[in-house]
Amino acid sequence: MRRFGTILLLSVVVVLAQAGLANAEQHPIRLATTTSTENSGLLRALLPPFEQQTGYTVHVIAVGTGKALRMARDGNVDVVMVHAPKAERAFVEVGHGVNRRDLMYNDFIIVGPADDPAHIHGVADAAAALSRVATARSLFVSRGDDSGTHKKESALWAAANVTPAAPWYREVGQGMGRTLQIASELAGYTLADRGTWLAMRDKLSLQVLVEGDTRLFNPYGIIAVNPARYPDINYPGAMALIAWLTSVDGQAIVRNFEIDGQPLFKPLAVKVETSIAID
Repeated sequence: MRRFGTILLLSVVVVLAQAGLANAEQHPIRLATTTSTENSGLLRALLPPFEQQTGYTVHVIAVGTGKALRMARDGNVDVVMVHAPKAERAFVEVGHGVNRRDLMYNDFIIVGPADDPAHIHGVADAAAALSRVATARSLFVSRGDDSGTHKKESALWAAANVTPAAPWYREVGQGMGRTLQIASELAGYTLADRGTWLAMRDKLSLQVLVEGDTRLFNPYGIIAVNPARYPDINYPGAMALIAWLTSVDGQAIVRNFEIDGQPLFKPLAVKVETSIAID
Protein backbone atom coordinates (compact mmCIF):
# COMPACT_ATOMS: atom_id res chain seq x y z
CA MET A 1 0.00 0.00 0.00
CA ARG A 2 2.86 2.38 0.87
CA ARG A 3 4.51 1.63 -2.47
CA PHE A 4 1.24 2.29 -4.27
CA GLY A 5 0.89 5.62 -2.45
CA THR A 6 4.41 6.64 -3.47
CA ILE A 7 3.73 5.77 -7.11
CA LEU A 8 0.46 7.71 -7.01
CA LEU A 9 2.18 10.76 -5.54
CA LEU A 10 4.90 10.65 -8.19
CA SER A 11 2.25 10.37 -10.87
CA VAL A 12 0.46 13.44 -9.54
CA VAL A 13 3.73 15.42 -9.50
CA VAL A 14 4.45 14.44 -13.10
CA VAL A 15 0.94 15.40 -14.21
CA LEU A 16 1.15 18.76 -12.45
CA ALA A 17 4.58 19.46 -13.96
CA GLN A 18 3.30 18.61 -17.42
CA ALA A 19 0.26 20.80 -16.87
CA GLY A 20 2.48 23.67 -15.77
CA LEU A 21 4.65 23.30 -18.85
CA ALA A 22 1.58 23.17 -21.10
CA ASN A 23 0.23 26.32 -19.44
CA ALA A 24 3.55 28.07 -20.01
CA GLU A 25 3.55 27.07 -23.67
CA GLN A 26 -0.03 28.26 -24.15
CA HIS A 27 0.41 31.61 -22.41
CA PRO A 28 3.38 33.62 -23.71
CA ILE A 29 4.73 36.47 -21.63
CA ARG A 30 4.39 39.94 -23.13
CA LEU A 31 7.40 42.00 -22.09
CA ALA A 32 7.49 45.73 -22.79
CA THR A 33 11.04 46.96 -22.43
CA THR A 34 13.34 49.74 -23.50
CA THR A 35 15.07 49.87 -26.85
CA SER A 36 18.42 49.81 -25.03
CA THR A 37 17.95 46.24 -23.78
CA GLU A 38 17.01 45.16 -27.32
CA ASN A 39 19.61 47.20 -29.25
CA SER A 40 22.47 46.14 -26.98
CA GLY A 41 21.74 42.45 -27.54
CA LEU A 42 21.20 41.74 -23.84
CA LEU A 43 17.77 40.18 -24.33
CA ARG A 44 19.19 37.72 -26.84
CA ALA A 45 21.47 36.50 -24.05
CA LEU A 46 18.92 36.61 -21.22
CA LEU A 47 15.70 35.19 -22.62
CA PRO A 48 16.63 31.88 -24.34
CA PRO A 49 17.87 30.22 -21.08
CA PHE A 50 14.69 31.33 -19.29
CA GLU A 51 12.50 30.00 -22.08
CA GLN A 52 14.38 26.70 -22.15
CA GLN A 53 14.11 26.20 -18.40
CA THR A 54 10.47 27.22 -17.96
CA GLY A 55 8.72 26.49 -21.25
CA TYR A 56 7.49 30.07 -21.49
CA THR A 57 7.87 32.09 -24.67
CA VAL A 58 8.60 35.79 -24.20
CA HIS A 59 7.22 38.25 -26.75
CA VAL A 60 9.36 41.40 -26.62
CA ILE A 61 7.98 44.85 -27.39
CA ALA A 62 10.92 47.28 -27.45
CA VAL A 63 9.77 50.89 -27.01
CA GLY A 64 10.62 53.90 -24.88
CA THR A 65 10.00 53.73 -21.13
CA GLY A 66 7.01 56.07 -21.30
CA LYS A 67 5.26 53.98 -23.94
CA ALA A 68 6.14 50.74 -22.15
CA LEU A 69 4.51 52.00 -18.96
CA ARG A 70 1.45 53.20 -20.89
CA MET A 71 1.06 49.78 -22.47
CA ALA A 72 1.28 48.20 -19.02
CA ARG A 73 -1.18 50.75 -17.60
CA ASP A 74 -3.66 49.70 -20.28
CA GLY A 75 -3.17 46.00 -19.56
CA ASN A 76 -1.62 45.31 -22.96
CA VAL A 77 1.51 43.62 -21.56
CA ASP A 78 2.28 41.41 -18.60
CA VAL A 79 5.57 42.84 -17.36
CA VAL A 80 7.76 45.90 -17.96
CA MET A 81 11.54 46.33 -17.81
CA VAL A 82 12.39 50.04 -17.88
CA HIS A 83 14.85 52.64 -16.58
CA ALA A 84 13.03 55.58 -15.02
CA PRO A 85 12.83 54.97 -11.23
CA LYS A 86 10.59 57.96 -10.48
CA ALA A 87 8.06 56.95 -13.15
CA GLU A 88 8.32 53.30 -12.04
CA ARG A 89 7.51 54.18 -8.42
CA ALA A 90 4.55 56.29 -9.52
CA PHE A 91 3.31 53.41 -11.70
CA VAL A 92 3.32 51.08 -8.68
CA GLU A 93 1.92 53.62 -6.24
CA VAL A 94 -1.24 54.20 -8.27
CA GLY A 95 -1.84 50.46 -8.53
CA HIS A 96 -0.88 49.64 -12.12
CA GLY A 97 2.06 47.41 -11.16
CA VAL A 98 3.25 45.16 -8.35
CA ASN A 99 6.45 43.50 -7.16
CA ARG A 100 8.93 45.96 -8.62
CA ARG A 101 12.51 44.72 -8.36
CA ASP A 102 15.84 46.42 -9.01
CA LEU A 103 17.45 44.55 -11.89
CA MET A 104 20.68 46.11 -13.17
CA TYR A 105 22.35 49.36 -14.12
CA ASN A 106 24.64 50.96 -16.62
CA ASP A 107 25.28 54.62 -17.33
CA PHE A 108 24.50 57.36 -19.79
CA ILE A 109 27.12 59.14 -21.85
CA ILE A 110 27.11 62.24 -24.04
CA VAL A 111 28.49 61.56 -27.49
CA GLY A 112 29.23 63.93 -30.33
CA PRO A 113 31.39 64.70 -33.35
CA ALA A 114 35.17 64.44 -33.14
CA ASP A 115 35.69 68.17 -33.76
CA ASP A 116 33.50 68.90 -30.72
CA PRO A 117 32.33 72.44 -31.63
CA ALA A 118 30.84 73.02 -28.17
CA HIS A 119 34.13 72.00 -26.46
CA ILE A 120 32.56 69.60 -23.96
CA HIS A 121 35.13 66.81 -24.11
CA GLY A 122 36.24 65.86 -20.61
CA VAL A 123 33.73 68.12 -18.81
CA ALA A 124 32.93 66.35 -15.53
CA ASP A 125 29.50 67.93 -15.02
CA ALA A 126 26.96 66.64 -17.57
CA ALA A 127 24.63 69.61 -17.04
CA ALA A 128 27.49 72.05 -17.59
CA ALA A 129 28.35 70.20 -20.80
CA LEU A 130 24.80 70.63 -22.08
CA SER A 131 24.94 74.30 -21.14
CA ARG A 132 27.98 74.66 -23.41
CA VAL A 133 26.08 72.93 -26.23
CA ALA A 134 23.24 75.45 -25.83
CA THR A 135 25.60 78.43 -25.67
CA ALA A 136 27.37 77.29 -28.83
CA ARG A 137 23.99 76.51 -30.45
CA SER A 138 25.50 73.24 -31.59
CA LEU A 139 23.13 70.60 -32.91
CA PHE A 140 21.70 68.31 -30.25
CA VAL A 141 19.58 65.34 -31.32
CA SER A 142 17.04 64.25 -28.71
CA ARG A 143 15.03 61.05 -28.67
CA GLY A 144 11.99 63.14 -27.77
CA ASP A 145 9.97 59.99 -27.06
CA ASP A 146 9.28 60.10 -23.30
CA SER A 147 11.76 57.25 -22.83
CA GLY A 148 13.95 56.84 -19.77
CA THR A 149 16.79 58.39 -21.75
CA HIS A 150 14.62 61.34 -22.74
CA LYS A 151 13.54 61.81 -19.10
CA LYS A 152 17.18 61.85 -18.01
CA GLU A 153 18.08 64.32 -20.74
CA SER A 154 15.21 66.61 -19.68
CA ALA A 155 16.43 66.51 -16.08
CA LEU A 156 19.94 67.48 -17.21
CA TRP A 157 18.63 70.44 -19.22
CA ALA A 158 16.68 71.55 -16.15
CA ALA A 159 19.81 71.26 -14.01
CA ALA A 160 21.60 73.42 -16.57
CA ASN A 161 18.78 76.02 -16.45
CA VAL A 162 18.38 75.67 -20.21
CA THR A 163 15.19 75.29 -22.22
CA PRO A 164 16.40 73.70 -25.46
CA ALA A 165 14.75 74.90 -28.67
CA ALA A 166 14.98 74.76 -32.44
CA PRO A 167 16.85 75.19 -34.68
CA TRP A 168 19.84 73.71 -32.82
CA TYR A 169 17.71 71.26 -30.79
CA ARG A 170 15.90 68.51 -32.70
CA GLU A 171 13.52 65.91 -31.27
CA VAL A 172 13.28 62.88 -33.53
CA GLY A 173 10.79 60.66 -31.67
CA GLN A 174 12.93 57.57 -32.28
CA GLY A 175 14.57 54.81 -30.26
CA MET A 176 18.16 54.94 -29.10
CA GLY A 177 19.68 53.18 -32.09
CA ARG A 178 18.04 55.39 -34.67
CA THR A 179 18.75 58.53 -32.63
CA LEU A 180 22.45 57.67 -32.58
CA GLN A 181 22.38 57.13 -36.33
CA ILE A 182 20.75 60.52 -36.92
CA ALA A 183 23.21 62.28 -34.60
CA SER A 184 26.06 60.62 -36.48
CA GLU A 185 24.66 61.57 -39.89
CA LEU A 186 24.13 65.20 -38.82
CA ALA A 187 27.35 65.52 -36.75
CA GLY A 188 25.34 66.36 -33.65
CA TYR A 189 25.47 65.60 -29.95
CA THR A 190 23.15 63.23 -28.12
CA LEU A 191 22.67 61.46 -24.81
CA ALA A 192 22.91 57.66 -25.04
CA ASP A 193 22.98 54.64 -22.81
CA ARG A 194 26.37 53.00 -22.84
CA GLY A 195 25.03 49.58 -23.84
CA THR A 196 23.50 50.75 -27.11
CA TRP A 197 26.55 52.91 -27.80
CA LEU A 198 28.93 49.97 -27.42
CA ALA A 199 26.76 47.82 -29.65
CA MET A 200 26.68 50.45 -32.42
CA ARG A 201 29.84 52.51 -32.09
CA ASP A 202 31.68 50.91 -35.00
CA LYS A 203 28.95 52.17 -37.34
CA LEU A 204 28.92 55.74 -36.01
CA SER A 205 31.04 58.85 -36.58
CA LEU A 206 30.74 59.93 -32.96
CA GLN A 207 32.95 59.86 -29.86
CA VAL A 208 32.28 59.63 -26.14
CA LEU A 209 32.81 63.16 -24.83
CA VAL A 210 31.24 63.23 -21.36
CA GLU A 211 30.99 60.35 -18.90
CA GLY A 212 31.34 59.52 -15.23
CA ASP A 213 29.01 62.12 -13.68
CA THR A 214 26.98 60.44 -10.92
CA ARG A 215 23.85 61.99 -12.44
CA LEU A 216 24.42 59.73 -15.46
CA PHE A 217 23.75 56.60 -13.38
CA ASN A 218 21.10 54.53 -15.19
CA PRO A 219 19.25 51.88 -13.10
CA TYR A 220 16.72 49.43 -14.55
CA GLY A 221 13.73 47.93 -12.79
CA ILE A 222 11.25 45.18 -13.66
CA ILE A 223 7.57 45.28 -12.66
CA ALA A 224 4.64 42.87 -13.01
CA VAL A 225 1.35 44.35 -14.15
CA ASN A 226 -1.24 44.25 -11.35
CA PRO A 227 -3.49 41.17 -11.79
CA ALA A 228 -6.13 42.68 -9.51
CA ARG A 229 -6.61 45.45 -12.06
CA TYR A 230 -6.09 43.34 -15.17
CA PRO A 231 -7.20 39.74 -14.45
CA ASP A 232 -6.46 38.56 -18.00
CA ILE A 233 -2.72 39.23 -17.85
CA ASN A 234 -0.22 36.41 -17.51
CA TYR A 235 0.73 37.14 -13.92
CA PRO A 236 2.32 33.71 -13.24
CA GLY A 237 4.50 34.18 -16.31
CA ALA A 238 5.43 37.73 -15.32
CA MET A 239 6.46 36.59 -11.85
CA ALA A 240 8.40 33.63 -13.26
CA LEU A 241 10.36 36.01 -15.49
CA ILE A 242 11.01 38.46 -12.63
CA ALA A 243 12.14 35.62 -10.34
CA TRP A 244 14.52 34.23 -12.96
CA LEU A 245 16.03 37.57 -14.05
CA THR A 246 16.73 38.48 -10.42
CA SER A 247 18.10 35.02 -9.56
CA VAL A 248 21.78 34.17 -9.35
CA ASP A 249 21.68 32.60 -12.82
CA GLY A 250 19.91 35.55 -14.44
CA GLN A 251 22.12 38.10 -12.75
CA ALA A 252 25.23 36.19 -13.80
CA ILE A 253 24.20 36.55 -17.44
CA VAL A 254 23.71 40.29 -16.89
CA ARG A 255 27.15 40.56 -15.31
CA ASN A 256 28.92 38.49 -17.97
CA PHE A 257 27.32 40.13 -21.00
CA GLU A 258 30.06 42.00 -22.88
CA ILE A 259 30.83 43.61 -26.21
CA ASP A 260 34.49 43.69 -27.25
CA GLY A 261 35.48 42.71 -23.73
CA GLN A 262 33.55 45.56 -22.10
CA PRO A 263 30.69 44.76 -19.69
CA LEU A 264 27.49 46.61 -20.56
CA PHE A 265 25.40 46.17 -17.41
CA LYS A 266 25.99 45.45 -13.74
CA PRO A 267 23.56 43.39 -11.64
CA LEU A 268 21.58 45.00 -8.84
CA ALA A 269 19.40 42.15 -7.55
CA VAL A 270 22.23 39.73 -6.72
CA LYS A 271 25.88 40.45 -6.07
CA VAL A 272 27.64 38.04 -8.43
CA GLU A 273 31.27 37.65 -7.45
CA THR A 274 32.33 35.07 -10.02
CA SER A 275 31.23 34.02 -13.47
CA ILE A 276 28.58 31.30 -13.49
CA ALA A 277 28.22 29.07 -16.53
CA ILE A 278 24.66 28.76 -17.81
CA ASP A 279 23.94 25.60 -19.76
